[in-house]
Amino acid sequence: MNKTHGNGLTNRLTNDLDTGLDTGPDDAIMGERRRLTNLAYRLLGSLADAEDVVQETYARWYAQSEQQRAAIESPGGWLTTVAGRICLNQLGSARARRERYVGPWIPEPLPAHQEGGGAADPADRITLDESVHMAFLVVLESMTPAERVAFVLHDVFQYPFAEVAEVLGRSSAACRQLATSARRRIRAAPAPTTAASTQAGIVRDFKRAWEAKDVKGLMDLLDPDATVIADGGGLVGALLEPLSGRDSIVAAYLHLTRFGPATTFLERTVNGQPGLIAQVDGVTVTVFAFRIVDGRITHIWGVRNPEKLRPWTEEDDTTRA
Repeated sequence: MNKTHGNGLTNRLTNDLDTGLDTGPDDAIMGERRRLTNLAYRLLGSLADAEDVVQETYARWYAQSEQQRAAIESPGGWLTTVAGRICLNQLGSARARRERYVGPWIPEPLPAHQEGGGAADPADRITLDESVHMAFLVVLESMTPAERVAFVLHDVFQYPFAEVAEVLGRSSAACRQLATSARRRIRAAPAPTTAASTQAGIVRDFKRAWEAKDVKGLMDLLDPDATVIADGGGLVGALLEPLSGRDSIVAAYLHLTRFGPATTFLERTVNGQPGLIAQVDGVTVTVFAFRIVDGRITHIWGVRNPEKLRPWTEEDDTTRA
């Protein structure tokens, strides 16, 4: 990559960059980590995979000679292009891996930023906005890898199509068509129409109805065609297929409360929106995200795969300490 590469990429999302790190060339390069983690998480839907991508991106940067690095006029642009291409490759192979995945695959849920949290925690480098809401990430999962990369880079991170083309290895016109196709998928999904404060109240009411075994309360909160999707990854018990219909969901709830372990539910922010976590003996075992449309719950995503709960179980350890 030459001196002209990626000039427009370096200063994107400057509010996401770590501050106080621009004391030297290496510090400035490492200061791009937050932006790269934000990008990779939105492209892959996995915090662990995003961190791996960022590490690989830096490994490739430092594998170059000093002369090669000095010849790159926009290091931020170089890093973004490399990270984007690694993500594109991972998205291509992810489809094959998910065909072998046990049960539905749900994006890895993110907790809210922890006050005083260490900068080494990748979760604290993710900006929580509408582009990480669970419903949004689920729609991104329906896109082809190229659509997802084009859409996230252009529509979410505001990169020009000429720069998106550098990542995808396609023409600007082709990238524009990919983003247009991705937008159709976004528009086809039912958009939440409930204010955040109202959503929090509905989630709280759901928690109270669950704890009180209030069947009528649950029925009133759920849309008649509501769907529950659970992700256990074959590592813990979970629904292997989506469960649809309010009546079916409540029947499953009654079975769970009768035969399941004693569970404590806590209100938490999940991917920037009101959600719940379920704990057994003080350990988080499930993270719930919700889609709420017209005041009723239409989707519940329950992530139970322990490999996706690392930031949440680390929070449990901190609380117990």
